Amino acid sequence: MSDGLRVSVVVVSHQRPEALSRCLTSLTQLDFAEFEVVVAADAPGLAAVRALGLGGAVKQMLVEAPGISGARNAGLSVAAGDVVAFIDDDAVAEPTWLTHLTGPFRDARVAAASGFVRGRNGISFQWKARTVDRLGRHMPLVVPQGAPSLHRGTPERAIKTEGTNMAFRRAALARIGGFDPAYRFFLDETDVNMRLALEGAVTAIVPLAQVHHSFAPSPRRAATRAPLSLFENGASTAVYLRKFAPELDRAAGFARLRADERRRVVRQIVRGNLGPRDLRRLMDDLEAGLADGLSRPIRARAPLPPATEPFRPFPGMPGRGHLLLAGRPWQARRLRRSAETLVYGGQPVTLFLFSPTSFFHRMRFRQPGYWEQTGGLFGRSDRGQRLFRITGFHARVQREKARLSHVRSFEATIRNNSPLARGDATNSGN
Repeated sequence: MSDGLRVSVVVVSHQRPEALSRCLTSLTQLDFAEFEVVVAADAPGLAAVRALGLGGAVKQMLVEAPGISGARNAGLSVAAGDVVAFIDDDAVAEPTWLTHLTGPFRDARVAAASGFVRGRNGISFQWKARTVDRLGRHMPLVVPQGAPSLHRGTPERAIKTEGTNMAFRRAALARIGGFDPAYRFFLDETDVNMRLALEGAVTAIVPLAQVHHSFAPSPRRAATRAPLSLFENGASTAVYLRKFAPELDRAAGFARLRADERRRVVRQIVRGNLGPRDLRRLMDDLEAGLADGLSRPIRARAPLPPATEPFRPFPGMPGRGHLLLAGRPWQARRLRRSAETLVYGGQPVTLFLFSPTSFFHRMRFRQPGYWEQTGGLFGRSDRGQRLFRITGFHARVQREKARLSHVRSFEATIRNNSPLARGDATNSGN
């Protein structure tokens, strides 16, 4: 429930229309009542919006020039919500994401919020809670795992919001001038965190506000996560240190960046994702970026005006529970067909396919819009579990359902021999 809070969700996309389609499909299943969606994207991205049949439901901003800060500001210019949330185009949201993420804004002290981010396997976490200092160094932040917690930033250390899972009170973000376009692809939200911390702003960490982030390839990163360019890493770091680090500490910050990036490239070379010659090329690229960042103008950000367009409600699924289908891999074709039929009928679905093995589990959000968890009946889902555990099929289904119940509201479980699992019905009411 929104409790009267109107929220704008901004998605920035560049050269990734397929990823954007998956992201938007996940947003159609949010259980939040009052939200709008703003997409700031290039022409292929906006074409993907229309191909999904969402052209009239989404505020669209054509942004052809690369640069995430400028695109986020373009989205912010038309975002009419009291709170503005951000998710990357290569991420998908849990149905309860927005409900959890925006809950803390009922407290007038809260200026920002950030949730937890799951990685490529859909189960392990990429990022939880962190702080960041004036040199851009991150430190873990210990927080309660089942409830939001509030944290006040200081001039020395900000509360980190993850760019793919964050929200701001629009008035607070507009007051500081939004995102700084001097950052094109790196440290843009960290800069916002530091500027808010200088004001002593309060940030909520919300563990149950969860998104799944796939790290889709881009002109700066391969599908293996191997860097293709380090130019903007260098440029943005130079800008950040010039803005926030004491002058005597900047050299140490540059040295740390060089060491960190060298280690990252070497790891990718060892894995076979880069060649030995790439080390020199990428480190030269980093140095060029540092030089560029040292010359970029740093200007005070003027406050942003109110939104230029009225609020445009987006068709989510408030109050709609998830249906759980469960079966074995040899029943996958039939169960997936059933899941697709249910999704087309407006029913959110999670599908479990468990084999009689000890394979690790994986969670994916598949088009046309259902969640699928695969793995061995005796294998790990949470990577902290035992490597092998004897269990029955029904017991494992119930255990995995309980694991997800904090972020998905299940209304029924359908086993593989039911009419729904056979595809004989089109909605959960039968």
